[in-house]
Amino acid sequence: MWFPYFKGQPTDYIIRYSSGRLRGEGQAKAFYYWRYNTQVVAVPTQSQDVSFVFNELSADHQQVTIQGQATFRIGEPKLAAQLFNFSIDPLTQAPLSDDREKVGRRVANLVQVATRGEIGTRPLEKALADAPVLAAAVSGVLGAGGMLGEMGVEILSVEFLSVRPTPEVAKALEAELRESLLRRADIAVYARRAATIDEERSIREKELASDKALEEQRKGMIELVGANSLREAENAAAARAIQADADADAERKKLAVYAGLESRLLLAHAMRELADNAGSIGNLTITSELLASLLNHDGTGRDHGFSRASAN
Repeated sequence: MWFPYFKGQPTDYIIRYSSGRLRGEGQAKAFYYWRYNTQVVAVPTQSQDVSFVFNELSADHQQVTIQGQATFRIGEPKLAAQLFNFSIDPLTQAPLSDDREKVGRRVANLVQVATRGEIGTRPLEKALADAPVLAAAVSGVLGAGGMLGEMGVEILSVEFLSVRPTPEVAKALEAELRESLLRRADIAVYARRAATIDEERSIREKELASDKALEEQRKGMIELVGANSLREAENAAAARAIQADADADAERKKLAVYAGLESRLLLAHAMRELADNAGSIGNLTITSELLASLLNHDGTGRDHGFSRASAN
């Protein structure tokens, strides 16, 4: 076939040359061509990823290993085609050079250069902690133009997947961090113990206050009971005194009835009383002297003679 048909990929910017002269260009261009004098350049315009791993020195002269990925695209295909060989075989569309890979390697080199400038201004610990900030700074430097702009390449993003120190430094940092965490744990334990002691002291103080209040209440109760007992005793004594006075007064009133009676009548009444209560008298002895004394009473309140009586 002398005039084959060529159809470019949707993501390729096609430039067609015939006998060294530009015959046409465009995105995903398609055409018939004379196979013996036609050259086709296919510049890929889709986004591409390039991975990188490199070592740099921090501001305190510590080696840092940086691993990441950059995403870029060729934004100006004609400019890139002047710097790189994107020629392909029109029949097979196979690349005729490895310049496609060179673009990715050159982007990775420029990322390393920009990263060196950022890492060199940070000490090790800050560089390890600021990986996202560091990646954003590098992306901003590359996006400002410079070498990438001259290549017709646009940087889309730069991501640092890891920023690591050397194994020896990493062990030292881990040891320092471990000791710091252990100290914090000890401080937490001491604080917890101190809080426990404070709580126990507070509980003991509350218990002592409660015991003191109970003792005071008990003391008050004892004093109240004593005062009540004393008051009851006083009331009982007063009641007995009143009762005794009442009994005495009643007895006086009872005896006042017999005050004007003669001794013989009183004797007769007494004998009657004795007779009525004979059941409760165990033994009663009335002597002749007693009887004569009662019968010979002269009304002056003096008795002539002696009496003796016993009752059981």
